Amino acid sequence: MRPDLTAEAIRLTRLIRELMPEDGEVAGLLALMLLTESRRPARLSVHGELVPLGEQDRSVWERTLITEGHRLVRERLVAVASGVAPGRYQIMAAINAVHTSAADVGETDWAQVVALYDQLARLDSSPIVALNRAVAVAEVDGPEAGLAAVDVLGEALAEYHAYHAARADLLRRLGRGQECRAACERAIQLAGNSAEVASLTRRLNEVS
Repeated sequence: MRPDLTAEAIRLTRLIRELMPEDGEVAGLLALMLLTESRRPARLSVHGELVPLGEQDRSVWERTLITEGHRLVRERLVAVASGVAPGRYQIMAAINAVHTSAADVGETDWAQVVALYDQLARLDSSPIVALNRAVAVAEVDGPEAGLAAVDVLGEALAEYHAYHAARADLLRRLGRGQECRAACERAIQLAGNSAEVASLTRRLNEVS
């Protein structure tokens, strides 16, 4: 992670926000950046492993950034209520607002997350959006439903490590150990950095 780079990106987006205060997507982008950055202190373990959102220590999240991000999201919700259609960044910021509003992963409003991904999919029909939606579906309807939604994306995301990591987690939850190990091994082969590899390797060892 590059804190210096993300800080500069946020600074520049604040400047654009000052120049274009009525632009909803600029506000959405700033909110998305702030809410993403707020979780950075919890994103790596002391051993250098990537920590999934559901396992992060939320007590170390940056509450000041969350408060500002939520305020921007609420501003855009008022505009949406008046008939202004939200753009891609505004919806992504709203998804992050749902996650950062929950005291723990068990309190996450997953039905709302799925509904927001449905909106996002109408603007961005990419398989990565569909994958993220499938992960949320698994929390609402169970891992079997989530796996069915993930498997549809196999051809499009065959070389994407997060696809195989998501499959591995759902297969683990379904007790399908051998398939879980195979998916985890493929995710490790495709992972792009050491933090992801370390996290996936730990998961593979746990299954083994």
